Amino acid sequence: MNGTVEVPDTVARERIALALGAALFVAGVLLLTVILPAEYAVDPLGTGRRLGLLELGETGKQVEALNQAASTATAAESTIITSQERPFTGETIAFELAPHEGMEYKYRLEKGESLLYSWTATQPVNYELHAEPDGAPRGYAQSYEKKDAVPNASGTLTAPFPGIHGWFWENTSDQPVTVTLKSAGFYNLAHEFRGGGVTNKTFP
Repeated sequence: MNGTVEVPDTVARERIALALGAALFVAGVLLLTVILPAEYAVDPLGTGRRLGLLELGETGKQVEALNQAASTATAAESTIITSQERPFTGETIAFELAPHEGMEYKYRLEKGESLLYSWTATQPVNYELHAEPDGAPRGYAQSYEKKDAVPNASGTLTAPFPGIHGWFWENTSDQPVTVTLKSAGFYNLAHEFRGGGVTNKTFP
């Protein structure tokens, strides 16, 4: 005999099961009393508050919220800022509309380029803000906004596609009307459509 005591397999398995159960029990106790209050500010047994761990969890939640807000702001910034190779330009221009006359004025914009605008009329006019995409069939226009009897409008347009973007104004009254447009943006070309003709204007 070599003095070695053999342990039956069933006893060994019982010992392993007991050790595993004890480990799981301890882990569960730690989860409920320490980890949940300290990490997630969850205190089902009230021990976290008594041990001063709940404040740690609250602080952790606040830090996580701040980190998420910073990440969201960074992602939003990457989508709303579009760099341009040239500086923006601007103009103020007035159009005289005879009684019952209509006209169009549009700027050339590439996709993603922005246009800031504000216009006023001496009397209410009908208008439509629309665009003609590059490569579109002749006579096609995509309307952004259309209203009747409006004395003014302001806004910002970011071109969803390359093309010409601008307004149609119609004087429906029996008196002359002056429409004054102020704009700024990354356009370098404008087109005035009136009486079947087109007048082009370039910007530096």
